[in-house]
Amino acid sequence: MHIREATDEDWPAVHPFFRAVVDAGRTYAYPAGLSLEDARPLWMERPPGRTVVAVDGDGVVGSAKMGPNRPGRGSHVATASFLVDPAAQGRGVGRALGEHVVAWARGAGYRGIQFNAVVETNTPAVALWRSLGFEVVGTVPGAFDHPEHGYVGLHVMFLDLTRP
Repeated sequence: MHIREATDEDWPAVHPFFRAVVDAGRTYAYPAGLSLEDARPLWMERPPGRTVVAVDGDGVVGSAKMGPNRPGRGSHVATASFLVDPAAQGRGVGRALGEHVVAWARGAGYRGIQFNAVVETNTPAVALWRSLGFEVVGTVPGAFDHPEHGYVGLHVMFLDLTRP
């Protein structure tokens, strides 16, 4: 598996698992049923952000988007979002994308990475981010309407890149 910059030609390969993850309603607050064209601007970042894909053989198995969390005086902190094709879960795709984003943010001179909305019941993601050094700095109670668990919290997670 390797990670590379996403191209416009990658979007048709990403969109099916974007839809599968979003439509499941367990991890993203995007509306379900987004078409190829309606979903594209939500995922395919433009500079100063960027989008990458994880490729295994000839297939795209995951993607991440990243960039400044806020413009202007907040632009020294990065943010990112991740998608793994459900058919590729458990193969290290999320970890590889996470490590890629951390290395990219360090190399780009960001002082930290903030995830604004990690669903607290998404225990694999929370465990992965913790293993990469992220901390839960707060939880917004009941901010996410989960299809099985009802209203659950959204964690704000942070990695301080000023520490070695």
